[in-house]
Amino acid sequence: MSLLTHDPLTQVSFSVYENKGVFAVLLGSGLSRAAEIPTGWEITLDLISRVAAAQGVEPQLDWAAWYRAKAGAEPDYSKLLEELASTPDERRSILHSYIEPSDEDREQGRKTPTAAHRAIAELVRAGYIRVIITTNFDRLMESALRELGVEPTIVASVDALQGAEPITHSMCYIVKLHGDYKDARILNTDQELSQYPLEYDRLLDRLLDEFGLIVCGWSGEWDHALRSAILRMPNRRYPVFWTARGPLASAAEELVKHRRARTIQIVDADSFFSSILQRIQTLEQTRRPNPLSVELLINSTKRYLAKPEHRIQLDQLFAEQANRLVVQLDRGEFDPNKNYSEQTFRERVARYESLSEPLARMAGVLGRWGDGSELSIVLDVLRAICAQARTARGGSTIWLSIRTYPAVLIFTAYGLGLTRAGRWGGLHTFFSEELPGHDSGSQCTVEAFFLGSWQGMKPALWNELENLKRRQTALSDHLVAIFEEWGRSFLGIFHEFELMAGRFELLASLAYVDKFESAEIEAALVSPPARGYLRVPIGRLSWNSEIRDRLLQELQTETFATRLADAGFGRGSKERLSLNVKAFLRHAGSVL
Repeated sequence: MSLLTHDPLTQVSFSVYENKGVFAVLLGSGLSRAAEIPTGWEITLDLISRVAAAQGVEPQLDWAAWYRAKAGAEPDYSKLLEELASTPDERRSILHSYIEPSDEDREQGRKTPTAAHRAIAELVRAGYIRVIITTNFDRLMESALRELGVEPTIVASVDALQGAEPITHSMCYIVKLHGDYKDARILNTDQELSQYPLEYDRLLDRLLDEFGLIVCGWSGEWDHALRSAILRMPNRRYPVFWTARGPLASAAEELVKHRRARTIQIVDADSFFSSILQRIQTLEQTRRPNPLSVELLINSTKRYLAKPEHRIQLDQLFAEQANRLVVQLDRGEFDPNKNYSEQTFRERVARYESLSEPLARMAGVLGRWGDGSELSIVLDVLRAICAQARTARGGSTIWLSIRTYPAVLIFTAYGLGLTRAGRWGGLHTFFSEELPGHDSGSQCTVEAFFLGSWQGMKPALWNELENLKRRQTALSDHLVAIFEEWGRSFLGIFHEFELMAGRFELLASLAYVDKFESAEIEAALVSPPARGYLRVPIGRLSWNSEIRDRLLQELQTETFATRLADAGFGRGSKERLSLNVKAFLRHAGSVL
């Protein structure tokens, strides 16, 4: 099943975000009705009923049929207006009550731009939408745009089209297919909408060929000329998204099938466009990679890893992604001289995560299904990130301290993959590998990137992330939350993620304790509790006694303890491993 099978809103949001200015929106009467503005046909029928009432005619179930029988012609908006009012000013006065809001309307939010109009206007101002095609003749869309300081190019007649600014030079190009309500030439009847002027057909042919399309508020049944324009276009270079509230009408089904459009069930236009805007704004803030692109990288990693003859391709795949990450980390947005604020810290952390996600999840795949030969690939990635971090010559100590946060994410992902696979020897080897430190010395990976031993681990700092204000182990909690999501691509079916994450943290802590001599540990253990502990990086196990007790019970089994010792934990000795556990518990008790 595709990652976005049940999330079409995210799919359309990514499409619009990654193809800036490529999508047009086609808006039908549904958006105007939401603002309680009638369609041209509804106004026509209401005018007929009002005229008939003034003549003493009884109410009719079908005013259109009554008019045909009475006048011998189709109801015609323009002719009705001409009969009712002899001057343009009189005609505008008649229409004013239908379209323009009164003071009461404004107070009640009627006949004013809806949340959908305003969300579309925001997308236009940000450059994501440039073309709006609409069958509505009101000015709600224009009002929403002008509220944001965007002056659109408006094509509401053939005359306007001939004098309009070119699309390429316009920030927003609105095509009002049925005209503008202040122009008596608006199109209403079935005959009027059966064929557009040649100039309109050419314009639509161009727009439908050069732009993707988001259709909202249009049933596809009315306006045969517009249906014909969509049906005659063979090009599908950009996708079409068709929104609907319930099952599609047969006419719309034909258009959807012809254009291979993606149907999106929505509650209403307001929530749809507001959700798209919110998602795009989130993408702008985090610039998270397209999940479909990430899934492609994950699947490529799995495919190359499965066959030894693809080792070169696997190396190249990681090298390309690592080089891309390093280039991105070199950009001005990570300038260590920028002023610090809580919001800026949150944004920078989120940006680090969005850039690191592809490589981290790929590293998790290596840990889960590798055979040990892949370790050098992961270490090369970590070295590249550390080398880039060391290029900074000064700046805020906070920004400098978290420059290797992408390495922390990749370290954690690979370690979780190894833990999930039960590759204890590979995990210990990984923890023990040395890398250049942030100063002139060197550090093993567990010292460089694991929780409290990492230079960026300042508890009060990570408490500033959202919902972590009062957390004792904010960084550990945050990493668990991240990998509960990212880990789906490499951890498989695993219903006790917290237990596995705890196992990884425990083994990392025990590997860290191996740096101390046995005599140091023993001396600490016999010292008073206030002073008798070694500083050991520890996460959620400092307070999660349920998980901690289960893992310690697991460690006490002869089989598992032997496996860990054989893998190198406890310097290869079960006795020393038991001593490491005691040191871990002493420190865990000190931070409770």
